[in-house]
Formats: sequence, structure tokens, C-alpha cells
Amino acid sequence: MGLDLAPLLADESLTGAAWCRAHTDLVDRWLVELLAATAPGGEGVALVAVGGYGRSELCPRSDVDVLLLHERGFEVGEVAEAVWYPIWDQGLQLGHGVSTVRQALALAAKDLESATSILSARHIAGDHRLTTELATKALEQWHERARRWLPELATNVEQRHERVGEVAFRLEPDLKEGRGGLRDVHSLRWAEQAREVLLPHDHSSLAGSYDVLLDARVELHRLTGRPGNVLLMQEQDALARALGDADADRLMTRVAAAARTISWTSDDAWRRIGSALQGPVGRSGGRPHPLGASIALVDGEVVVTADAEPADDACLPLRAAAAAAARGTVIERRSLERLAQLAPPLPDPWPAEARTLLARLLATGRPAVAVVEALDQRDLWVKVLPEWAPVRSRPQRNAYHRFTVDRHLLEAAANAADLQHQVDRPDLLVVGALLHDLGKGRPGDHTEVGMVLAHDLASRMGFPPEDVADLVAMVEHHLLLPTVATRRDLAEPRTIEQVAEAVGTTRRLQLLAALTMADSLATGASAWGPWKAGLVDQLVERTRRLLDGDLGDAGGDDAEERGGRSAQAAEAVRQRGGRRFEVAGDSLTVVAEDRPGLFSRVAGVLALHGLEVLAAATDPSEPGWASSTFRVVDPRRDQPPWDRVTADLDRVLDSRLALQARLAERRRTYDRPDPLPAPAPATVTFHDDASSLSTVIDVHAPDGLGVLYRITCALAELDLDIRSARAQTLGGTVVDAFYVQTRGGEKVVDRDLRAEIELAILDSLKS
Repeated sequence: MGLDLAPLLADESLTGAAWCRAHTDLVDRWLVELLAATAPGGEGVALVAVGGYGRSELCPRSDVDVLLLHERGFEVGEVAEAVWYPIWDQGLQLGHGVSTVRQALALAAKDLESATSILSARHIAGDHRLTTELATKALEQWHERARRWLPELATNVEQRHERVGEVAFRLEPDLKEGRGGLRDVHSLRWAEQAREVLLPHDHSSLAGSYDVLLDARVELHRLTGRPGNVLLMQEQDALARALGDADADRLMTRVAAAARTISWTSDDAWRRIGSALQGPVGRSGGRPHPLGASIALVDGEVVVTADAEPADDACLPLRAAAAAAARGTVIERRSLERLAQLAPPLPDPWPAEARTLLARLLATGRPAVAVVEALDQRDLWVKVLPEWAPVRSRPQRNAYHRFTVDRHLLEAAANAADLQHQVDRPDLLVVGALLHDLGKGRPGDHTEVGMVLAHDLASRMGFPPEDVADLVAMVEHHLLLPTVATRRDLAEPRTIEQVAEAVGTTRRLQLLAALTMADSLATGASAWGPWKAGLVDQLVERTRRLLDGDLGDAGGDDAEERGGRSAQAAEAVRQRGGRRFEVAGDSLTVVAEDRPGLFSRVAGVLALHGLEVLAAATDPSEPGWASSTFRVVDPRRDQPPWDRVTADLDRVLDSRLALQARLAERRRTYDRPDPLPAPAPATVTFHDDASSLSTVIDVHAPDGLGVLYRITCALAELDLDIRSARAQTLGGTVVDAFYVQTRGGEKVVDRDLRAEIELAILDSLKS
């Protein structure tokens, strides 16, 4: 008497909830047979499904949670063995218990997990009276103890969110336990069985979102053949195909949208539950406090007044949102539903009040994120900004970005609000931050598309032409400062001149500097830090001086100052025997006699010790000497083993270490799991106008062991002199720039030589 799941697992016509029900029915029939074989009459004993099995949501690799109920005095041992052992023999994960109804209720009175598990009690086989008694009394007991269990359940939800993280914004989300996952819906359903907590709209929105995640979980189990709820990157393409999505991006957009709806509904419900449990003591209990036309503050929440006419007041959603964000609170839920039902889209052009309210809302910073999320959940935000729809829940499936596009824009605007004091026009800063990546929701280059959107939106908002031009420039150049600062030599006069030409005015430079920081902080942990901030500050200051007429030869003074320092360093090195290593935290500076391949040898030693180069810069010292600084991270240790690194550097520079052979040996044992999608192919680009003396070679390539070493070895092989370099790692991609000259000190202009350089670099990256 076995259970054959193979036909069901192979049935592609069934997915999600339908598959779970079919699986549940199959297991039910089998358990009915098992119980009938040992307790034919079924008197005094019953098999009861609980947990997910009780909800008829038995996923392919879910635990089969079964309770064997029996009357007092019933000899249940033989029955239990006859049921449990076949399940174990089948290789299924069994969650089982044996008890009387009274014992089950006693445990549920003390243990929250047991209490919630039996709320889904469903009869399978045997004495129906026992199942009915358990289900009825379990619900009664849950009602009686609601004031005890609901706060504990809320705490469990909060702790789980902190432990597991978001479903919507993780590259590899936990579909069940994450914030916005299936477990949040279970928790809301348990709370709903204690007291009415959901509004009519919530039921339908939760049902649709739950189905999306359940579909994904079922197919994940079928695809991998293993239990678990974490959707790994390498599984997303196959899962998308199984669910009929065009690609993994489309799948993850649906997953993110579903998770955001669940998490928002969960947050709203638990906030209202908490307020209700506190009672009048936890609320103001006073009269409405007017906040403006048609809005007031009641019990700490912004409400739309009874005499309001939302259908005739297109600014009312923004007015309520700005008031709520300014007070760090929410729009009262029934008022939000009223606005969702009646509020019209903003007209074209906007009323002047709307532009003021939008800027005021965004200027509140962090509180605005939650308020806008509420508007977006009820389709009010797209009535303000119809262009928002294409970026809703749009994933950015790389390790560099931590948020979907829409959330990234809100985070950037919130960060920009913290930097308002740095600019003359805070309204342009926060609006520009909100719009800077809006083009990512449409085909084509996102910056070019975004410029058109920004122009149309800013004009519709009623900004004057000069402000419209500034907002378009913010979108056009939102990557200019970080790109130049990290990939170009800031002592090169042409670098500063090109930035000044692109920016045009000090006001735009000011806005772009603040936007750069806001955007980077909203991107991810690797997108901003002291090193990058320092470079951007240098670039902004030098560009400002040029725009203000304070710098005749852009960067010249700095280059002269750097040359003086380099000469002093070189002299100190000469006196100390030929080289010097300086360690400061995660940075290593090597000053040594210049020689072909010096930069690549240092990069190779760092790779040999498992250090990942996040950024690197090399500058010529006085003739015959060079200084290179590498910023690294050690993925295995808190602090790089600098003593061993510098010892190996001495050996390499003394030609006493077979570096290539050592790296090849390490590469053979190098095991780096890569959760990212297939990386884009490497590219090599040449630039003649970025420097007056050197050719700049930009290399974009997938990260890996010794990438920087391999690229620089390829350059050294062709006898090129690296005069300056900038290297950094963005997520899983290295972005390097090399200022090179021929041995004769000239730019690399020969097309045949360029072709050989490109061939050598690309070939080195295939290793």
C-alpha cells in the first residue's frame, strides 16, 4: 500500500493551489486506507490534518502534519505504528502527534505554534466527532486567549522579518518566511480568526498575491526535488519557463509585487491590531484636529473629513500624504479606501498646489517612503505619476542594487531629503531624485528615455523652463560624477574640463553632487563609502573652482602637489632600499622603482591571498618611480594578512616567486559560488579625449580570481606603460580604467595595436 507521486509531479497541467489540492487529495486517500487497515470501524480514533496539510496546501516537499486523535483509554499504539511507518518508508517528512482532544487543547493553550496549527484542523479519516470537537474548541480557545496570543504573534512576525529579510527586495527571496511571504498571510488569517482585522479589499488582494507565491513555491519544489523556500538565482529562469513567464525578470516582478502587497497589508493590519489592543489609552481619543482643507488628525492618523469631496479635489491624496509624512504617521485606512475609490488623476498641467505638496511630501524623507507605498498599493500614486506604472516592482537582478526600481527611487528621494541643506533648490533635488531612474521601466537606454520623461513630467508639474532644464540635466548626468570620480584620473586637467562642460552651472553641480550621494546610498552597500565619497568630493571641488573661474588649469595645482609628494615618497623609498609598503586598514600602497608589470605583480599577489580588489589607483611618481594604492576586502577574514602579503610582494619583486604558477594552482581549487545571472561579456573601449597625454582603456568584465592581474599582464605583454589606473568592483562586475602610453610616451593611436590590445585583454579574461 504505497503512495505514487510520480504522475502528479509530472503533470504540467496543474500548478500552484490546484496542484496542492490534488496532492492533498492523493495523500488523504492513502491515509484513509492506512487507518482502515488497522482500525476498520474508526470508532474512537481519527486522523486529522493540521498546519499546511490541514489547509490543503501540501506542496511537493512539504511536511505532512498529522494528528492522531483518540478517546481516553483507546489503545492507540498499534494504530500509530500502522500509520506512521508507511509514511516514513515513503520518504516523506512527517510532523505527527498522538493525543486526546483535551491533551491537544491543553498544549495549544500554552504553545502558540500548537495553537495556530490546530486552527486549520481538517478531518481525514476515522471518528468525525473527535475532529469536530477539536476544531470547534480550538477556535473557541483561540478567541478566549486572543489578547494573549495576538501580541505574541505580532512579535513573532516582527522577529521573523528581521531574521529572514524582504521577499520583494532580495535577490534570492524566502517565499515562505520572508517579509511579504506566505507565512505573513497565514499569520493574518490566524489573527482574523481571533477578531476581524482585514478590510474587504484586503481579502482579494491577499488571495491574488498569495497565489503568486504559492505557484512559485510549488514549482520550486518540483524543479529542484528538494524542500525549501529560498528561490536561488540559478533557478529563476527555469521557474519562469515553468510558470509561463517571458523571463526571470517578469517572474521576479510578479513575486516582488505580490510580496509588497502582502507586507503592506500585514503592516497595516498589525498596526491596527496593536492600536485596538491598547484601547483608548493608546490613542488620543480627542476631537479631530484640522490639518488643512478636508483633512484632520484623529487618533494620531490623518483622516479625510466627512464633508470632503474627493472626486472634486485632485490634490487631496497629496495633501493627506504630505500631512501624514510630516507627522510620521499614516493615512487612516478607511480614508485611504475612500480616496482610492473617488480621487481623480491630477490634471495636465498640475495645479500649483500639487507641485508644492509633492515637494513637501518628498522633503519629509524617510516617512514619505511608507506613505507613498500606501498610495501605490491603492493605485493612487499612478494617478499622481502615471509614468510610475512601468517601474512598479521592477527587479534589478544584480548584487549591486538591493531594491526594485520603484523602491530605489523612493529611497533615493528620502536620502536626498537629508541633503537639502547642501543645495539652493531642495525641491529640485528631491524631485530629481524621484525621477532619475524612471526610464528603466521602458525600452531603450534608461537615461535617454528618462530625460524625455523628466521633461514631460516637469513641464506638466508646472516648473518654469529653467527648472525643467535642470531636472532633465539631473537625469542625464546622474551617473556622471561617480563614474568620472572612480574611473578617471582627477589630476588630469581634461577630466575636470569635461565634467565642467557637461554640468554647465554651479547650481547643477550642487544638485548632482547631492543626487550622487542619495542615489549611491539607495543602491547598496558597495555603492558608497569613504573612498568613493572622497573622490566625488575632490571632483566636485575641482569642477566648482573651474566653473567659478578659480582654477585656470583644471587639476594642475593638484597634479603639481601630487608630483611633489610623489617625488618625496620616491626619495624616501630610495633611501630605504628601493621599495616601501604602507598599510592602512583595507588599503595597501606600494611605492617602488618603476618597471614593466609592476602593477600587475602587486595585483597578482593580492589575488593569491584571496583578496578582492574593490578599487585601485596608480600614479607616476618622479621619473623612474611609481606609487600604487589598492583597496581590498578579505571575504574570509576580518583583516587581510598584510604581513604575508608584503612578504610575498618582496619575493615577487625580487623574482623569487612563480606568481603565474601559484595563481594557476589556486584557480584550480578556487570555488566561488556565483548566484548571479550569466554575466555580460567582457568589453574593451578606447578613449583619446579623456586625457591630453594618455589613451584611456575601459574594461568591463565579470569578476573572478586575478582579473586585474590578468588584464594588466596583457597590457605589459604589449609593452604598454600604465601611467595611471582606476579599478573597482561593482557587484559581480569589475570596471577598470587604465591610462596607458607606448614605451615612447605616446598615446595608443595605431588601430592594429588597439586590436591586439583588445584581443590580449579578452583572451586573458577567458583563462
